[in-house]
Amino acid sequence: MDQTAALHRSTAAAMTAVLDAVPADRWDRASPCAGWTARDVVAHVVDTQRELLTTHGGDVGPRPDLEDPAVAYRAHRDVVQGLLTDELVGTAYDGFFGPTTVGATLEQFYVWDLVVHRWDVARATGGDESLTGAELDRVEAGADSFGESLHMDGICGPALPVGADADRQTALLARLGRRA
Repeated sequence: MDQTAALHRSTAAAMTAVLDAVPADRWDRASPCAGWTARDVVAHVVDTQRELLTTHGGDVGPRPDLEDPAVAYRAHRDVVQGLLTDELVGTAYDGFFGPTTVGATLEQFYVWDLVVHRWDVARATGGDESLTGAELDRVEAGADSFGESLHMDGICGPALPVGADADRQTALLARLGRRA
């Protein structure tokens, strides 16, 4: 539980920093996710995490109002952190890729999702788009583990071409259907 909670806490803190820097007039700008605004990206992060946790017995309470997505995300983040007990994190179930636990799913997919969508919000709103080497490692390992499922509807768009001289972040984002 401690590892999962710590990983979520640090990744959520980076997301919070990006969201807190978004000027109020930029939430409805288009994101790199087709048809979604920056606000929609935050709603997706909140809703999908809520779904995972409630499906496995977590009481997430009412959905936060997304009028101010940064405030809503902070409230959601705090609820998630409070739910990351040994019992919930260790809950076993049959996931998309086979037997797993809530903690493993949170670490392998939802933390990955936070990193990628943090970049999406930053790109949409003019924020800090930089990802650390460790974050790039996580996103790359996640993309590798998803296999062909990476490009299923609702996950990532088709990979985009990049030049041979593209830096690692640009090449990895292109793999996820994003143009850096």
